[in-house]
Amino acid sequence: MILAAVNVTEATELGLWFALITVIGLGAGRWRRPKAANELDDWALGGRSFGSVLTWFLQGGSVYTTYSFIAVPALVYGKGAIGLFALPYLVVAYVVAYLLIPKLWLLAKSRGYVTTADFVRDRFGSRWLAGAVTLTGLVATMPYVALQVYGIEICLAQTGLPVDASLWVAFILLAVVTYVSGLRSATLIAIVKDVLIWVTVLVAVIYIPIHLGGFGHAFSKVPHSSLTLPGSQIATYITLAIGSGFALFLYPHTITGALSSSSPQVVRRNSVYLPIYTIMLGLLAVLGYLAVAANVVPDKQYGSNVAVPALLNAVFPPWFAGFGLSAIAIGALVPAAMMAIAAGNLFARNIFLELKPGASSHQQTKASKTASLVVKFGAVGFVVFVPTDFVINFQLAAGVWILQTLPAVFLGLLWRRLESRSLLAGWAAGTALGTFLLAQVSFKTSSYDFALGGHHAVLFIGVPALALNLAIAVAGTLLAPSRVPEAAPARVA
Repeated sequence: MILAAVNVTEATELGLWFALITVIGLGAGRWRRPKAANELDDWALGGRSFGSVLTWFLQGGSVYTTYSFIAVPALVYGKGAIGLFALPYLVVAYVVAYLLIPKLWLLAKSRGYVTTADFVRDRFGSRWLAGAVTLTGLVATMPYVALQVYGIEICLAQTGLPVDASLWVAFILLAVVTYVSGLRSATLIAIVKDVLIWVTVLVAVIYIPIHLGGFGHAFSKVPHSSLTLPGSQIATYITLAIGSGFALFLYPHTITGALSSSSPQVVRRNSVYLPIYTIMLGLLAVLGYLAVAANVVPDKQYGSNVAVPALLNAVFPPWFAGFGLSAIAIGALVPAAMMAIAAGNLFARNIFLELKPGASSHQQTKASKTASLVVKFGAVGFVVFVPTDFVINFQLAAGVWILQTLPAVFLGLLWRRLESRSLLAGWAAGTALGTFLLAQVSFKTSSYDFALGGHHAVLFIGVPALALNLAIAVAGTLLAPSRVPEAAPARVA
């Protein structure tokens, strides 16, 4: 029964592309590797040696994930213009990256930081505050990795391959590649992924409108309500864009990509040129509208999330549909690898090293590699054994939670007087409020309807939670006796 449903052309093409990136990934371990290198730096950050071009590909691979290829077009397909918040959100994110991340890079290079929790531990001398940042990073990363697995699952389902078995095979290959080659493998695979994605998107936005009778005819089939943003959603749109923009470079995997660059100038340069990818994201959002025009029907199991994969299958011949599905699947593997590496770094540096302060670089690297394996296979198991609706809904909470580390990380870069106990209290309050509001909406959305004086506003939950967090952190700092915290010893890897 299963074999009869398999599209042989698409399945074969997917298998060949996976074989190619496996070979590339395994070979990446020897690529540009210096003879004498710090082991953890080399495995987890590529030796902090990537120039502008490589960093551009790597950070593009970490920022533009399954969320871009599957979730954003699906949101536009199912909910309309509200899904376009992803475009201004990235504008905000790159301004934040340009202004703040080079300063973090300089500190990381001189003090040996591998994670933002390293910075927090050293900056405030508080293992409790660093532990809060570590815990938040790990909790926010796990559902994000699961979302990448979910994207690959959708692509596999479109080809007709047995999904569960294929997922395990794909992630066994990914686990072997990243265990051997670390961040270098993600960098080279990201180049392949970008070529595939750009070809797919450009061909799709040119050919599909022609197939549908032109852009005008295609958009005439889209309900007018989907093309405009109603007044009731403006506050949601703005807070989603601002909150998500400030959150993006707090995620462990995006920081890992930034710290792998060779200089702060590279970080700034990429903050200027990475928005080129946002053009691709805008085109992907357009595909959500084109899926409506092409009468793509939501899937019983995956709902609106099949919008782009099903559109490719409906419009293109199997050989190009297989190419596009391969692009999306590989596009999910790159961030999945980076997220697993980043989570492994958090465990090795901020949990293992706390328990074993004298651990060598080799021991830290081994701990990071092992933890990254647990994250990868934990994410696959989560998707296979837990209802997929829960995976998607749980991921919505990641942005709310990771945003609560902003005062300790970003404000900590700018305001010397900040007091660690006030920051910890603010983090606890913001996280508690955010989690409570998410629970109120059963984790089915990241927005909440706030009522004040007879007026209602639906806001991204992360923003009011962060406002409470900042209020407590700032007030506590101003009321506390003025003192400069004693920094912990530099955590050189």
